[in-house]
Amino acid sequence: MTEEHHSHTSDTSDTSHTVPNGVGAIVVKRFPLASGEWIAPHRHPDHHQLAWTRRGVLGVAVDDTYWVLPPTRALWLPAGVTHRTGATRDAVLSGLYLARDRCVVDWPEPTPVGVDGLLAQLITHLGRDDLADDARLRAEAVVPDLLHPLPALPIDVPEPTDERVRAVADALLADPGDRRSLDAHARAVGVSRRTLTRLFVQDTGMSFDRWRCHARLRAALSLLADGEPVSRVAHAVGYATASAFLAAFRRTVGTTPRGYLTGDSPTDAATALRTAPPAAARCP
Repeated sequence: MTEEHHSHTSDTSDTSHTVPNGVGAIVVKRFPLASGEWIAPHRHPDHHQLAWTRRGVLGVAVDDTYWVLPPTRALWLPAGVTHRTGATRDAVLSGLYLARDRCVVDWPEPTPVGVDGLLAQLITHLGRDDLADDARLRAEAVVPDLLHPLPALPIDVPEPTDERVRAVADALLADPGDRRSLDAHARAVGVSRRTLTRLFVQDTGMSFDRWRCHARLRAALSLLADGEPVSRVAHAVGYATASAFLAAFRRTVGTTPRGYLTGDSPTDAATALRTAPPAAARCP
């Protein structure tokens, strides 16, 4: 399953996770995750985290915001931010934990980062147990220079609380290709079209169409990261044509699927955020 709320969650009793001290300012930990397995919500008060996987596909959720992370991208999580991390395909989470008081990077918000061959090798290098202290410190000094933010915007899929809206949302998350109209969904939960329209906005802050668009695109990212062709993914998540899917993706995320997965974008993060259309215009 691609949606985290349908997945198995690893047990944890404490929402604040302490990272053991290392010789330098960076500690690397690895966590094997089976497809559909999620680590329960937690935070790292004294360490920023860079979440990445060399293989498979990770998902990271911060409140209602969700990122899909193939091996070409990681996510910077500022110290103290509560998050959940899981796998939409078997993966090994490599967590780079950077001591808050010794890190020159201090981005205040979760930020996607491009991972090229050099950064990937450096993460692996720092994860060695037999690395000499001086070699570790030299390698750590290079890490901040390799953290380049990516322009793509995250995909928000707010979780409804109203039982009628939740019933419709659950149906769409279970089958992103569901093409039933708003009227059909309203009949299924026993309310009028007008009532469901109002309830969706009240409960999620989004129109029905926009919420469904975000849910479809979030499901599509996991399929694309698995290497599925765009045309097949488009149909799987409810779009009649690949061009319609690509247009919705670019309006919402700020780049193409290829740009999202590879970090190959002609614009920098600031430009993408400045030129992105208003939220209400990104999805129909």
